[in-house]
Amino acid sequence: MKKILVAVTGASGAIYARQTIDLLCRVGDLEQIGVVVSRHGREVMDYEGERLPSDPRIRLFDNEDLFAPPASGSADYEAMVVVPCSMGSVGRMAAGVSADLIGRAADVMLKERRPLVLVVRETPLSTIHLRNLTTLSECGAVVLPAAPALYARPQEVEALCATVSQRVLRVLGLPVEGFRWGGEQE
Repeated sequence: MKKILVAVTGASGAIYARQTIDLLCRVGDLEQIGVVVSRHGREVMDYEGERLPSDPRIRLFDNEDLFAPPASGSADYEAMVVVPCSMGSVGRMAAGVSADLIGRAADVMLKERRPLVLVVRETPLSTIHLRNLTTLSECGAVVLPAAPALYARPQEVEALCATVSQRVLRVLGLPVEGFRWGGEQE
């Protein structure tokens, strides 16, 4: 993969966004990591004390800019990760509402049959949430709940959350070191 888009919405769990982007920055052959953060996503990041990593391959896009490259399939983003993904974002995506860049880029991924990974961070899930997630899954999205792997026996929050962030890269088929089943560290 050469270009990946990461969207950060207003769900709690900004650590997952920071870790995922940091892991993407370690993938040597990525040309660009596009990042778009919703207004509420920025507020949550500030509240939770998280900052985006710095890397010359990161290109920030304004969520209100529907003329930004990720709004078009011809921009050739090969995959999109929404991390964390709020249920409001899920509902808008499932309904095909493209009122902002995050929604439009997700719509592009679905219509172009490109990977769309949704790292949902909500519990419990209502029937409406489940129906919207089912709709998106049926359309090709991967629903990857932010459910850390406790069998990794993490001793700190960073390590606990890393089990989710590493899984995101594995789902995309990108190289990542970290915990795997069996208790071994790579």
